[in-house]
Amino acid sequence: MDDIELYTQLLGITPPWRVTRVTVDMAAERIDVWVEEAPGTKFRCAGCGQPRPVYDHTAEQVWQHLDTCQCGTYVHGRLPRTSCPGDGVRQIAAPWAEPRSPFTRPYERRLLALCRECDVTGVHRLTGGSWDTIWGVLTRAVARGLARKPHRLPVRLGIDEKALGKGQRYETVVVDLARGTVEAVLDDRSQAALESYYRRFTPEELQGIQAIAMDMEAHYIQATHACVPGAARKIVFDKYHAVRTVTTAVDDVRRQEHKALRTEDDLRLKGTKYLWLWNAENVPAWRRAEFEALKAAALKTSRAWAIKEALRPFWRYTYAAWAAKYFAAWYFWATHSRLAPIIKAAKTLKHHLPNLLTYFKHRITNALSEGINSKIQTFKLMACGYRNREHYKTAILFHCGGLDLEPRAPAAAPAR
Repeated sequence: MDDIELYTQLLGITPPWRVTRVTVDMAAERIDVWVEEAPGTKFRCAGCGQPRPVYDHTAEQVWQHLDTCQCGTYVHGRLPRTSCPGDGVRQIAAPWAEPRSPFTRPYERRLLALCRECDVTGVHRLTGGSWDTIWGVLTRAVARGLARKPHRLPVRLGIDEKALGKGQRYETVVVDLARGTVEAVLDDRSQAALESYYRRFTPEELQGIQAIAMDMEAHYIQATHACVPGAARKIVFDKYHAVRTVTTAVDDVRRQEHKALRTEDDLRLKGTKYLWLWNAENVPAWRRAEFEALKAAALKTSRAWAIKEALRPFWRYTYAAWAAKYFAAWYFWATHSRLAPIIKAAKTLKHHLPNLLTYFKHRITNALSEGINSKIQTFKLMACGYRNREHYKTAILFHCGGLDLEPRAPAAAPAR
């Protein structure tokens, strides 16, 4: 088997394309392969699809391929252009590479595999490719995946926010709770941003939504009520965010009390922040004795913590009516605690109670969205943050979008 036949097989070149020349430069550790179409070949017009003769060729282009042993391998070719009476002059795509890509499809698949395992800096170090070319591969892959993605609206959605970086810049992340994939990444966390997602679908499609898990962000609530039929019965406020409202109030009580005690040289609450934020079962064994002593003391913080812990059984009920009765008793205790932060938190939950009770119908939380947020945070830390907003959105969809990203050769064969 000579070099031409070998690289015809390695590159998967099929008629009417053919390998015409192969050069090997061992000193430079480089192999160059030239490919062109057979004389007299007709190609289907990229517009109308009718067979057309070759009109002319582009300037020679070079595509990087997978290494052959230790040698870098490069494919050279001048792509033909056809002339059509109706569509004018059209360029024929290379069957071995994606349009506008400097890499062959096998090499691009290799880059995508590397990008799944490490950040762009790591891929740059492993391959020597520039940041721009690697981001180009990711951007094309995500665009390809979005183009292949079927038009559908998940019946169970999770909506959460994710910070881009410092400076209060946020993205809204829409998650399919059934598939565990990110459906959309929207600029900002505003009402208009979420409405822009809903408006991709018809009223009939929006009617098919069964439940939407979200935090108690007013913009998300308003956008959902404005666009989703029957939103009042479908919004489910996330358990984690509801409990966090009360947990934050406990911390406010602790800080206020610590400040007051410190004036009397009483430092019992110093260094105890996380003891009050943890659930009782998560307190480390080596601090349990200390925590038991603090809970037994006549402290405002210990009362606030007890009220916070008493809210947790609310989500264990089977029926909404029983949960509502339990909440009424808890609310009475919280609002008569004489602890201003706790009273404020209780009133917030009371205001949103109807969509806390929808949990008992739909039984969904934003836990999956929070898990995806953790994954986003992982690759965000690997990249040391993102200054480019589009790159950040591309990375989220690449890693969490569940998209079909792989480059594939076109199915249609050229007319000869």
